[in-house]
Amino acid sequence: MKPWALALAVLSATPLAQARDKVSLQPLEEAVRLGIKEGKLDGSVKFYLSGAPTPPVQGAALGEEHVNRRTSNGGKEPVFACHWAALSSLIALQDNAKARGANAVVNLHSFFKEKTFKDPINFECYTGNMMTGVTLKGTYVRTAP
Repeated sequence: MKPWALALAVLSATPLAQARDKVSLQPLEEAVRLGIKEGKLDGSVKFYLSGAPTPPVQGAALGEEHVNRRTSNGGKEPVFACHWAALSSLIALQDNAKARGANAVVNLHSFFKEKTFKDPINFECYTGNMMTGVTLKGTYVRTAP
């Protein structure tokens, strides 16, 4: 193989290696705080990660759902991009909870590529070359006031 062909092959493979997702753990509370500060979350729906203390549930569950939201990495620090993608997921969960008559999402956990990650404080965030993504799965319920 000619040296220039080998160099071209190596350079062509480099973006593929860099495109792999990097996973980080981020505290959900930071994304919630960002949402309230930005006026995107109104506080009417509470979010409880799997393993976190949850108020008593009233009645039956009102459904389960997963949401997958992404944001561009352009001009964003990686941690901020993670919180912004998580906030997008939380906004969707808040809107869907209200539509179902729920005031909480419980057993909330990361659900990336159908792989479950449960933690009482953190969610998983996946950052690639151009996009950052967060997939959350949870159960809608009504909790005691």
